[in-house]
Amino acid sequence: MTTVRAKKALLFTTAAATLLLLAGCGQGQSGTSASPTSDTTPSASQTPSDSGAPSGSASTGGATGTASAGPALCKSASLTPSVDSTGGGAAGSVYQKLILTNSGMAPCILKGYPGVSLVNAPTGGPIGAPADRDTSKAPVELLLKPGDSGAAVLRYTQAGLYPDCTKAAATGFRIYPPEDTGSVFLAQQREACSNTGIKLLTIGAFQAN
Repeated sequence: MTTVRAKKALLFTTAAATLLLLAGCGQGQSGTSASPTSDTTPSASQTPSDSGAPSGSASTGGATGTASAGPALCKSASLTPSVDSTGGGAAGSVYQKLILTNSGMAPCILKGYPGVSLVNAPTGGPIGAPADRDTSKAPVELLLKPGDSGAAVLRYTQAGLYPDCTKAAATGFRIYPPEDTGSVFLAQQREACSNTGIKLLTIGAFQAN
C-alpha cells in the first residue's frame, strides 16, 4: 500500500515538473521574439527634392546677358551744320535756326545746348566771347536717324550796337555739339567784337526741326 502511494506521488511530481518546464519555455520564446522592422519609410538619400530637380542643381532663371546699348550721343564727325535764316530780327538782332543733321550711318541722340563761337577761319580760334545760353526752352532728347536734324535758335546781335567794341571780321561759326569736344565749322560772314566782355551770341537748346 505504501508502495502504491509512493508511485502516485512520484507520478504527480513528475507531471507538475513537466508542466512547469513547458510553461517556462513558452514564456522565453515570447520574450525573445522581436517585432518586424518597417521598411516603408525611405532613407534620407531616397527622399525626393522639393523642387523636383536633381540634388545640387541650380535654377537657371532668366537670361543673364547684358542688354544691348542704345544709340550713342551725336558727335561732330557725323553731323553736318546749316542755318535757316527765316527767323527774322528785332532791335539790331538776327535770329537763325542753327541746324545739325545726322549725316552718319547710325541713329544718335542729340540733347542740350551747343557751344558756339565766331571764328576768323575754319581752323581759327574764337573771336570774343562764346554764345550765352537761352534757357527759355528746356532741352529735349532727340533721336536722330540718318538724315534727321535738330535745331537751336541762334541770335546774333550787331557789333555796331556796342561803342566800345573792338571789331574783327569773322568768317563763320565754330559749333560744338552737346557733350562733345569736337567741332564743326559753318561759314557765315559776321562782324565780331574781340572784347570778351561783349556777348554778341545767344543759343537755345536743341528742339525737333
